[in-house]
Amino acid sequence: MALDESQAPEHLTSVSVDPREMESFSRMAHDWWNPTGMFRPLHVMNGARLSLIKDWVCEHYGRDPDAERPLDGLRVLDIGCGGGLLCEPMVRLGASVTGVDALERNVKTAKTHAEQVGVDVDYRHGTIEQMVEAGEEPFDVVLNMEVIEHVADPARFIADCAAMVKPGGIMLCSTINRTFKAFALAIVGAEYILRWLPRGTHQYEKLVKPSELDRYLRDAGLDVTGRTGMSLNPVNEVWRLTDDLGINYVTKAIKHG
Repeated sequence: MALDESQAPEHLTSVSVDPREMESFSRMAHDWWNPTGMFRPLHVMNGARLSLIKDWVCEHYGRDPDAERPLDGLRVLDIGCGGGLLCEPMVRLGASVTGVDALERNVKTAKTHAEQVGVDVDYRHGTIEQMVEAGEEPFDVVLNMEVIEHVADPARFIADCAAMVKPGGIMLCSTINRTFKAFALAIVGAEYILRWLPRGTHQYEKLVKPSELDRYLRDAGLDVTGRTGMSLNPVNEVWRLTDDLGINYVTKAIKHG
């Protein structure tokens, strides 16, 4: 999850884990990768969003989604990668993946888990702004999943994310709509009643409407070419894709060049 700029680290760096720290970050990795632990909501969501990411990326690049490694040769950037819950499966789909997070302990935790399971991910401690300033080579795919609702300046954030998409590339954005239904279910329900998330994880005023995201993307030089809603069945805890954008939604945008 991205942080406000006042909390961001000063330098974007590759991260290595000191063997003396391994035990501590292994425990954190267990928390991140425990499907019934504190990150359970992301594990529950992962199946639906991974399938959508694969299908949209394959459609864009003319790949067979049923192939063993359909994303082979594509460079993917995961912004706000956390413990690597998206990075690792993207590698298994064949992509070369860079994961960036503003919290160093998240990056060290992700790197520790990747090393434990033998998955090669280029994890970086830093922010998207620093990647742009450093002149990082743009990526084929940029994943911007559940991040924009946590940043200080969403318009600038999207502009920086767009700078990391190569001409002809694709960016996928997932977030929560600013609606009464989202407030009732994603904030009151998930944080206060069901306690799936810590209280205060989301602030209603920072949630982003699709029309606002469209404007940010358009101003950043991207064209919105697809959008779908996501809804959770609280009984069986299964996410499904839907036409209802009232709570969670995912947007596909293309950078023409």
